[in-house]
Amino acid sequence: MNKVINTKNAPAAIGPYSQAIQAGNGMLFISGQIPVNPQTGETPEGITAQTTQALENVGAILKEAGYTFNDVCKTTCLLNSMDDFAAMNEVYAKYFNETLPARAAFAVVKLPKGVLVEIEAIAYKN
Repeated sequence: MNKVINTKNAPAAIGPYSQAIQAGNGMLFISGQIPVNPQTGETPEGITAQTTQALENVGAILKEAGYTFNDVCKTTCLLNSMDDFAAMNEVYAKYFNETLPARAAFAVVKLPKGVLVEIEAIAYKN
């Protein structure tokens, strides 16, 4: 049975989807998180600050569901420009430093609300 995961510590969904779904025994699917501060509704400037906020949003959802960054087994990082890849990686490495998940990272034409990065994650816990 699927369980909807929702927290006020991450931005509310801006469409017909859930922040995350816990599926069966141990799988957590986190929707793409854009760098919106859930308390202010504001987006920070620059790729470093935006990557940090997007990952803080992922972390808030993980915590709500009882998971940690060490439980993440796959991420997808969507970038507005591959020119931001190195800066995004530098921040990303601070969140994933023990168990490195599998990952895809690529540039897209446009992201919601004109942000520079969006990050989705899949986690698993026994």
